[in-house]
Amino acid sequence: MAMVIDDIIDSLKNFDTDQLNDLNQVGSWPTAVKVIIWTLVFAGAMTAGYVLHVTNLQSDLQQVQQKEVKLRKSYEKKFFAAAHLDAYRKQQLQMEESFQAILRQLPGDTEIPGLIEDITLVGLKNGLSFTSIDLQTEKSHEFYVEKPIKIVVNGRYHDLGAFVSDVADLSRIVTLHDFSISPTRSTGPKDQGGMLKMEILARTYRYNDDRS
Repeated sequence: MAMVIDDIIDSLKNFDTDQLNDLNQVGSWPTAVKVIIWTLVFAGAMTAGYVLHVTNLQSDLQQVQQKEVKLRKSYEKKFFAAAHLDAYRKQQLQMEESFQAILRQLPGDTEIPGLIEDITLVGLKNGLSFTSIDLQTEKSHEFYVEKPIKIVVNGRYHDLGAFVSDVADLSRIVTLHDFSISPTRSTGPKDQGGMLKMEILARTYRYNDDRS
């Protein structure tokens, strides 16, 4: 056994490493050199295969972990929605009731004359005189139709303020815009001092039944 080991050592000592550059001389290489070379090649191949395999496994693991995070978030959202489903239904019902209540405050086409009459009565109650109250061209929007009403009235400052406040308190939704106030010119024998003319645009609305 000792002689075999000595022979191997001697063959390695006498081996010219330059022969490694000439693969055509592989057959003449000492057995010990061949064993070492093939061992290194095998170890390198195993190492490369292991590294590639582990890298692929790590990549797969990251994809699975990312998918797990997405599934967990999706589950949490669905669980939350399921847990609050009754509350959502109650909220939806309340919103529908509120929407219907708002619709009831929007005058229909047949109610516009009555609304104009209400505005006129409010003005007369506050001691105002009407120069004109005219419907303007309506404007259609996605969910509602806007119906402008141009109003010109005469009265004292505080009476005009009371009129604006009372119109805003009508049961039907009416908004007031673009008002201007100027002194009136006296055309009669009586003193008209302190009288003002107010031009104001009232807007009321109705639900747009014609929307697509």
